[in-house]
Amino acid sequence: MRKIYIDRILEYIMSEKKLDVKIYTTPNCSYCKMTKEFFKENKIQYKEIDVSDNIKVAQEMVKKTGQMGVPVIDVNGQLIIGFDKNALRKALNLKL
Repeated sequence: MRKIYIDRILEYIMSEKKLDVKIYTTPNCSYCKMTKEFFKENKIQYKEIDVSDNIKVAQEMVKKTGQMGVPVIDVNGQLIIGFDKNALRKALNLKL
């Protein structure tokens, strides 16, 4: 009984942790679409940043990551390059 209570407290604490999630995308990127679908399935709120129409944010993304491809996902400052479910689950504290 005590373990169940502790598990519920831990689950509550994790659900209350604020996530700052950004995804750098382009409109025709299939991996970007898959990442956004993953977020929706897991009820993750995120900010979408379209790099195709803003050269300044595209340059910022490249400067941060050294990558020109999308998606680039930023979870509380942790950068994930590409659609990597395991890395996303870990960064978002989701069960595997």
